[in-house]
This record gives sequence, structure tokens and C-alpha cells, in this order.
Amino acid sequence: MVASQYLPPWFSVAPMMDWTDNHYRTLARLISKHAWLYTEMLAAETIIYQQGNLDRFLAFSPEQHPIVLQIGGSNLDNLAKATELANAYNYDEINLNCGCPSPKVAGHGCFGVSLMLDPKFVGEAMSVIAANTNVPVSVKCRIGVDDHDSYNQLCDFIYKVSSLSPTRHFIIHSRKALLNGISPAENRTIPPLKYEYYYALLRDFPDLTFTLNGGINTVDEVNAAIRKGAHHVMVGRAAYQNPWYTLGHVDTAIYGAPSSGLTRRQVVEKYQIYGDAILGTYGNNRPHVRDVMKPLLHFFHSEPGNGLFKRKADAAFQTCKTVKSFLEETIVAIPDSVLDSPIEEAPRGREDLFADVHDLLPPPYKAREQEVLYAY
Repeated sequence: MVASQYLPPWFSVAPMMDWTDNHYRTLARLISKHAWLYTEMLAAETIIYQQGNLDRFLAFSPEQHPIVLQIGGSNLDNLAKATELANAYNYDEINLNCGCPSPKVAGHGCFGVSLMLDPKFVGEAMSVIAANTNVPVSVKCRIGVDDHDSYNQLCDFIYKVSSLSPTRHFIIHSRKALLNGISPAENRTIPPLKYEYYYALLRDFPDLTFTLNGGINTVDEVNAAIRKGAHHVMVGRAAYQNPWYTLGHVDTAIYGAPSSGLTRRQVVEKYQIYGDAILGTYGNNRPHVRDVMKPLLHFFHSEPGNGLFKRKADAAFQTCKTVKSFLEETIVAIPDSVLDSPIEEAPRGREDLFADVHDLLPPPYKAREQEVLYAY
């Protein structure tokens, strides 16, 4: 596929480990036709070692376009081979994870956000990835790591990577990462958001494209960021934990396109067809009903009957062998008024989220070209 066939990634759903799998993406695409979807991060080594079972990790339905494959790794040969293997699946973009703070990834794995400390390697990695694919490449990173957190250090990273590779798109999670002493969950809340760093990058790198990520929870807030000049915006957990009200307004409120027009009952019916078709196709009875139904557990967030639906789901997981039988046991908890009503008005966002951002911009960056090209 050619990414230019699709509307721009003004709204994308962040790659999230154990969450943005094929099942979630199928549900998400039933709700929004235009949001850009990302896979969960796949280690390059996983792709290589699973060559005989790649469909389980890389296959997706054509309806999921536009879709980006996020890979992780710190070995150039493995990144090249993994990219080459992924070509057969026709992703619309390949993204390198330089933002995950998990100890398994950034610590023992020596990739994820720890790669921000080695921009020369990231530039080489992006060149290798680009040389093995014909689709655009991008980097997802934080604004810093530990005490390497000044705006100039962030700019050094962006400048070096973009100078040494064809990378022209960076997804910026507007928090730094702390590698020692806090969990990945705490890394999403404890380091403060610095949206001013993101908006300063737009000023200082006008030839690059930047996507804003971090702390944005509603379509209203996405549009507020865009009104302030953001190129694109990426939403994470809100799109998973409240998919109906987050994704359900993307096509109309952000893209100015018609909505899918589906009710929740119709989405569930379509998802059930997908679910029963995919059960057991990975081998060893995987995926099973629990795997497939996991994203649907958030579909009725804050609605009447949601608590009872989840309690019935806990019981149904013990006995149901098909998605159809699971839904027959559980969906009765949700009132018809919820299942059959059109989507309601989008939740309001925080009006002041970006109010003073342009007053907080750091001084302009001046690239030290000799350092960039020769110091590493």
C-alpha cells in the first residue's frame, strides 16, 4: 500500500504492548475509518526467529490500513532482516521504538528509550531500515532520558538522526523517561509533560514532521493541539480504555468525514464474525476467547450495565468456546438504549492544555554541525 492513498495521520493510536494487537486494531477500525493504527512493538529478533509463524505476529486484514509497524532492536543486521521480512505484509510505515522505558527493553534489552543516548546508532539503524523497505520510516522517542533532558539535547538527537538517515517523521512523547527507580506506568505520569519542547521542534526543524504524544485523552484536546500548530497527534490509553467515545468522533471531528454510522450493537456483530473466524488459527488453541474479547471489555466504558457485563464476562471466560456463545452470555447486561443509540457528543477536553505553550518555548536551537557529523 502507498501511504499517500490515505488521509494524513492527524490522529493516530499509539503502539501499546499487549494492547494494540490485531484484535484491538480490528475493533478500532470498525469504529474509525481514518485513524492511523500502530502495532504493538515487535522486537526485530522475534520477527526473525518466528519466520515460520510470521502471520501470527504480522498479518492483518486490508481494512486496517493505514497501519504502521513498530519494531524494536539494537542490532543493525537484525533490524535489516526484520524489515525485509515485514515487507511482504505491506505496512504503510515502519517505526523504530526509541521511547519505551521498560527495564526489559531499555535496560537488559538495550533498546527502546536507551537508544536516545546513541543518536549516531539510531541514524544508522534508520538508514538500514529505510534501505530495506519502500515505505516511509519514522522514530518514536521521548523528550529526554534521566539527566539528558535539556531542549538542546533533544534537538541534537533529532538533528543527528535526520542528518544521518532519511527519517523525516518523529513521534514525540512529551515526557522524559527515568530509567532507574520507577515503573513504566510511573514513567507515563511522574515526569512532567513539556509540550513546549514539541512546539519548539516545529519552529526549529521546519523541514521535518512531528507527531505530538503524551497526556492527550480526547478528540477535543487533539483539535486544541492542532489549532496551536501541531502537525499530528497520537493518543494512547484513552483510545484503548474508552474506544467508542474516543475513536467514534475521529472521522467527523478531526477528518471532516462521515462517521461509520454503526451502532455499538452493529460493531459487536461484525466483531463477533471476525472473532470466531480467528479462534485457534495461531496453533495450540490460540488465540482463545479471552484473547479475542479483551479489547471489547472496554467498549461500554461508563455505560449502564458495564459492571454487570464485566462480571458476566469473568464467568463466561471459564466455559465459552466461541465468541458467539460468549456474547450470548454477556451482552444481555447492556441495555438496548446503549447498544442501539448513535454515538453521543464527544467528551470535553481540558481547555487550557495548550493555552500558554507558545509563551514557554525554549530559545531557538543552533545545530553544532561539526559535532553532529564527527563527534561520534
